[in-house]
Amino acid sequence: MRDAGVIAPELLAWYDRHARVLPWRVPPGGGLADPYRVWLSEVMLQQTTVAAVRDYFRRFTALWPTVHDLAAADDAAVMAEWAGLGYYARARNLIACARAVSAAGGRFPDTAEGLRALPGIGPYTGAAIAAIAFDAPETVVDGNVERVVARLFGVETPMPAAKPELRRLAATLTPAQRPGDFAQAMMDLGATICTPRTPACGICPLIADCAARAAGIAADLPRRAPKPAKPQRTGTVWVGLSRDAVLVETRPERGLLGGMLAFPSTGWDGADLPPPAVAGWCTVGEVRHVFTHFTLTLTVLRGTLTGPPERGALTPLRDFDATALPGLMRKVWALARPGAAG
Repeated sequence: MRDAGVIAPELLAWYDRHARVLPWRVPPGGGLADPYRVWLSEVMLQQTTVAAVRDYFRRFTALWPTVHDLAAADDAAVMAEWAGLGYYARARNLIACARAVSAAGGRFPDTAEGLRALPGIGPYTGAAIAAIAFDAPETVVDGNVERVVARLFGVETPMPAAKPELRRLAATLTPAQRPGDFAQAMMDLGATICTPRTPACGICPLIADCAARAAGIAADLPRRAPKPAKPQRTGTVWVGLSRDAVLVETRPERGLLGGMLAFPSTGWDGADLPPPAVAGWCTVGEVRHVFTHFTLTLTVLRGTLTGPPERGALTPLRDFDATALPGLMRKVWALARPGAAG
């Protein structure tokens, strides 16, 4: 019988010896983690890897060491620091959540239900914060945990149809003692041993309990239903120059790349807009970018403005920070910036 009484002690003993050292984590036996740091890391880690998040987390916590500091920050500064992490609605929710918590005295709710009432916190994030920061007996299920559970119980139902079953089975493993450490142990096991390809079953602390290992199908689980091809979108983006300035705009708060600094564009995000200014526009090439639900090809035009812009604003090149652009727009700038081959 695979249950918390069997699995949890084995896995926690392994975690005590092999826990990953992460900048937002308290090591085993070190007490409860700061809810602010847990929340910040969990929001950053959504749809992103640990390797990608480390430096962002360090910069954020250096700039804004408390939730009050983040709540008081300028929106544009936060969005600029977030640039490159993607899924920019997370950054907008991050700001809204920080301000809600700060307005409530700076204390995060200590239950998953209370946490889910905050902007941008869904079932997974609420459970993770409650377990890791408050040691609440919540079941935390991310992609790593789904993979571990699918193999441990030998679940052959393809994803995503298997998700409810995997969550139910994961709940049977969650212990009443040290649920936060257990949640992190499951994540670490999936990230370091029970990996998507060529799992290191020989050194897994749960090898004797694993149904997929016994059946010789560990590397095949979880099974995946065939993914449909991503839709293709196209559009146009304009890089306007005027003496020693470049034309940029802040995108609408709602929608793709919401609230981010960008070059004026059209045709790919539901908008149908004319060029932002009169200029001698010339095509300098194309950039391609993959979003979660579609693949985008943008035709890049560059030109010298001959009149005032009809939208956006000219920013002196000496003040223009390309690192504040989202990844898509950084590709555009690399192609069309002054001096680029084009």
